[in-house]
Amino acid sequence: MKSLKKTLFAGAAAAALLAATPVLAACELKIGVIGGLSGATAQWGLALKGAAEYIAAEANAAGGGGLKVGSETCKVTTIAVDSKATAEGAASATNQLVSQNVKFILGPVVTPEATGIKPIALRNKLLVFQNSFAKDAIGPRWPLVFHEGPGPSVWAGAIAKVAKEKFNIKKVVLVAPNDQGGTDITSVDIEAYKANGIEATEEFYQRGNPNFAAVVARVLAQNPDTVDTSSTAPGDAGVLVKQLRQAGFTGTIGRLGGPATDEILRVAGGPEVLKNFYWYENVPLEDPNIRAIATDYKKLMNTDPPENTMLYLWVGVGRLLFKAISDAGTITDTEKVAEVLRKLPIDDKNLGKGRWTGKSFFGIQQEVSFPFGIGLIVDGKVQPILRAEVPEVD
Repeated sequence: MKSLKKTLFAGAAAAALLAATPVLAACELKIGVIGGLSGATAQWGLALKGAAEYIAAEANAAGGGGLKVGSETCKVTTIAVDSKATAEGAASATNQLVSQNVKFILGPVVTPEATGIKPIALRNKLLVFQNSFAKDAIGPRWPLVFHEGPGPSVWAGAIAKVAKEKFNIKKVVLVAPNDQGGTDITSVDIEAYKANGIEATEEFYQRGNPNFAAVVARVLAQNPDTVDTSSTAPGDAGVLVKQLRQAGFTGTIGRLGGPATDEILRVAGGPEVLKNFYWYENVPLEDPNIRAIATDYKKLMNTDPPENTMLYLWVGVGRLLFKAISDAGTITDTEKVAEVLRKLPIDDKNLGKGRWTGKSFFGIQQEVSFPFGIGLIVDGKVQPILRAEVPEVD
């Protein structure tokens, strides 16, 4: 009886000690997502969010139920915050993620957001992949900020050349928002046009302005044969094209900026309204391996993927980040992960092989460049996406 009492007492004591001892939490890799999830840039932000959720689910569905990091298997979770495509919104979103101990961030997309996130990322040693096309999107000042890219410094010249040959372009006016996200991109695009013997000028508008009547009037006064919507947000670009056509412009429409074709077609009224149109496409969509991402997304997420092709690049870049985290063996030491990341080859199972670029333009070799696509609509008919390899730039 005494022996039984001793056993019961020892068991109770052990249980009490166990209850008082903090239980170690399972390993969790938190991925922050920052982008404009509402408003004119929502198509880009939702593609980013969808990609992040997909690659998290993909990692968690792999053997072991998560990402292998050192001796642990870490469940991958995402925390998405709407930056509303502003610097203030991105700064607030970043601080919110820091308070939740997030070390890795995918996004944002547009330049004002990048302006808001970079100082906070530097101060808190956050590893960030963002997609601003600004001239200072990345650089030596921000060693842990990478470019989801590639930006127009890589692809604008190649697309301008194809557009000139296809549509006999001689004079183009570029329309963009009057912030760094517009002025930086148009300056690069203008040089690409001029390098191909095309006269190029620019017109700016206040970001978020849904009425382009005054801009359209100024554009038409210059009598261009082409109008390039440049870095105009997807929703705004559709409105701009629609108002140009309503005002009687019959020339070619171009877009050497972020992809927005689906939204432009929806808002403007279809390919017969655009008639002749060329654009930068994130990926060569004719590749069945790339299209397979959409199929796999629907199977894994039980819903259709976001329609913007930015989804595909974010999937490739997110997988690359996960590979670096796994190889580095840490979910907290962002500097160690960045060191591993810089040495990884650009090679994705769906997107194929790419290159690290950025040294000559940004001063730092931290831009991911996969093969890209050149989209064309000719006489109201959508053409197959042309595949373009990354030019020989460092």
